[in-house]
Amino acid sequence: MELEAWHLLALPLFFALGWLAARVDIRHVMRESRAVPASYFKGLNFLLNDQPDKAIDAFVEVARLDPDTLELHYALGALFRRRGELDRAIRIHRNLVERSDLSQREREKAQYELGQDFLKAGLLDRAEAIFKDLEQGVHAIDALNHLLDIYVLEKEWERAIATAERLERLGCPSRYAEIAHYHCELALDALLRQDVGLARQHLEQARAADRRSARAIQLAGDLELQEGRPEAAIAVWRSLEQANPDYLPLIAERLFQAYQQLGRPEEGIALLKAYHSRQPSADLFHILFNAVQQTQGWSAARALAAEALRSHANLLVLDAYLQACNATADEADLEARLAQDLVHQHAARLAYYRCRECGFRARQFFWQCPACARWESIPPRRLEHD
Repeated sequence: MELEAWHLLALPLFFALGWLAARVDIRHVMRESRAVPASYFKGLNFLLNDQPDKAIDAFVEVARLDPDTLELHYALGALFRRRGELDRAIRIHRNLVERSDLSQREREKAQYELGQDFLKAGLLDRAEAIFKDLEQGVHAIDALNHLLDIYVLEKEWERAIATAERLERLGCPSRYAEIAHYHCELALDALLRQDVGLARQHLEQARAADRRSARAIQLAGDLELQEGRPEAAIAVWRSLEQANPDYLPLIAERLFQAYQQLGRPEEGIALLKAYHSRQPSADLFHILFNAVQQTQGWSAARALAAEALRSHANLLVLDAYLQACNATADEADLEARLAQDLVHQHAARLAYYRCRECGFRARQFFWQCPACARWESIPPRRLEHD
């Protein structure tokens, strides 16, 4: 394309217009920077110099001088909440909620922040009221998640189930495993009231929600045994190997006791040996060792422990082996007993369950971690090392 003469004349005009636009933008920026209180820049400087306390004081001054700085109010409130200064966070967010000049969207955002303040402060009833008001807005999913946490803390299991199901309908990932636990909790409540029919119904719903629910299988077998049906209990518990074999140590002792009630302990021992060969664990071996000792004596228990040492050596197996050796010795050997006591104490000290989410340790197994409240975050196998 040929360059015409008028194009050459227009070039200076374009340069002039660009220069004027740049000047306008610079003046706009300068006006805005002069409108920002000096305390704002002081706060930024304090943050950059790692002085958060002084930064907070400066930003509080900005918020006082200019009430329209909504985002700064939200940032201050969140900062106070993280620092544990919940009374100050609540005051900031409550003042925002009470302002009459906020849009509906901004008011809901302030309500949501206030609900989080109440939740962290342990004021569950106030937090629940706020999050229920937000169930239909832009914060619906976050509000429902917080409501679910509140219902679990308050052990409102029916509400927890309804809320989890509603979250799933809104497109959130399914909480089928947690729903199964909620039904198990309701089953335990029913058993405390001696309502066996309702307990059975909740356990069926738990297994329908999560076919792999080891807890529902364990409780369903317990219910059958309680009702005097050991054969039915065994059938339920044996289904755990296909559903969730990691949890076999939790029902192994129950299984053996049911076989004992039926007068068939040897059959129970054979089943436990088969489980241990397919899913070896120190806990499963401990139950098997005790079962063999009770029914077949210390010599058989010693042979079992010796074989386990060759295939799955660990401190708990060694403790069992030394215990069997001392029990079958012809004479009391002080040194051997001292060695066995030392190993036993060390094994007992090291054997614990640990949450994979937060690291919480416990001597007993929990379905829900007492520290972080996660379900099934504690593996059903005790650790044998620090």
